[in-house]
Amino acid sequence: MKTFESYDPEDYYDELMDAQGTPRPGAQLLVEKIESLPPGELALRQKAAETLLFKMGITFNVYGREEGTEKIFPFDIIPRIVSADDWQQIESGLKQRIFALNEFIQDIYNDRKILKDKVIPEDLIFSSRTYRKACEGFTPPRRIWCHVTGTDLVRDRDGTIYVLEDNLRCPSGVSYVLENRQVLKRTFPQVFEASRVRPVDDYASKLLAMLEHLAPDHIDSPTIGVLTPGIYNSAYFEHSFLSQQMGVELVEGQDLVVSDGYVHMLTTKGLRRVDVLYRRIDDDFIDPEVFRPDSLLGVKGLIDVYKSGRIALANAPGTGIADDKVIYAYVPNIIEYYTGETAILPNVPTYICRDKDDQAYVLENLDQLVVKAANESGGYGMLVGPHATDAERAAFAEKIKAEPRNYMAQPTISLSRVPTIVGDSIEGRHVDLRPYVIFGEEIYVQPGGLTRVALRKGSLVVNSSQGGGSKDTWVL
Repeated sequence: MKTFESYDPEDYYDELMDAQGTPRPGAQLLVEKIESLPPGELALRQKAAETLLFKMGITFNVYGREEGTEKIFPFDIIPRIVSADDWQQIESGLKQRIFALNEFIQDIYNDRKILKDKVIPEDLIFSSRTYRKACEGFTPPRRIWCHVTGTDLVRDRDGTIYVLEDNLRCPSGVSYVLENRQVLKRTFPQVFEASRVRPVDDYASKLLAMLEHLAPDHIDSPTIGVLTPGIYNSAYFEHSFLSQQMGVELVEGQDLVVSDGYVHMLTTKGLRRVDVLYRRIDDDFIDPEVFRPDSLLGVKGLIDVYKSGRIALANAPGTGIADDKVIYAYVPNIIEYYTGETAILPNVPTYICRDKDDQAYVLENLDQLVVKAANESGGYGMLVGPHATDAERAAFAEKIKAEPRNYMAQPTISLSRVPTIVGDSIEGRHVDLRPYVIFGEEIYVQPGGLTRVALRKGSLVVNSSQGGGSKDTWVL
């Protein structure tokens, strides 16, 4: 296998190599190790890692694919390395951002000061598909709404780190972070030790501590459950993995019942009261009495019990208002409004299609922009202008004109790259980074997060549902 001697970072920011092809300060050991391997050894280690992941059962479901649903999540063994300085900026920026977004959600459902002060147009909030009327006038346990956040970060070719989007509803992927690390420790054990990589494996204990923190005051050892939509959900592996790591119950809606004003779990010994649910079901499906009446996944009466303070839910229903991709454009203003500070991590410049001038600019420049629907995720409902055909752009323009509130656009960011094994050589592939943030007694940012990699040459779409893979992330 040809290693780094012919590796070309091209005109992108490369996370391991500088523009001259020299390893960045923290990457020297890793590059030397890979260079020193005998021919074919790197490919063997990659194969061994894939086999291990398959044995560990690290798969995800792909909807609508013919070849069967279970797929191994593609994984590349060359890690992404994050310097201590970069991490310091990311960590402080995320803590600032999550704090402000939590204040924003509390305000939107209660005093609405930010709307009275005209920092955000009122109609944007009330026209959002993720605004939940049922949450008006409500304050959740410990006044925390967004308990678990997965924030997507990208780095542009000049090295600037931007926030691409916030995921505050049911962000997934953290199980891959934990499992990737297990595999990488076995793949490059000496390099891993010598590089002084910050650990990620206390995530489950931090998650559990946060859930315990939410329990009603008088309960010493709360009963906690992970609420999953079931085995057909694409992230079911993660739901079962996290419940097992925390030592708590994995439950589906059909395992729960509301009686005497509390939520109970059906067990072989009768009913057992549940105090906290880490729910991995979208708001729409969580309680058919309050949201979608046709939902078979949720629990009838759950929201009543929640509002009466007899159960805690993480994340709180209603948090989706802060990950509406149009509200995203206002997050720097939100941060300034609630903290008095400038955002440490900038947003990608954003055009809001409900604004006449922005819309005109977007429609004229569709060939240079990425357009996203306000509430889609997983890489769906978007147009990558530079890679689309004229017909695709024309069709998307009609969608924007028909429903301008639902779309925003951004310039194409030249995502940074990381060397990746492609056949028998190493080539640069584009990556993003999703660190996970837990908001309990304090705000904890897991060191690293999920580096998602676009495995197709030239592609900027990193989502697993669109053929992306992942790498381990080493924060030094």
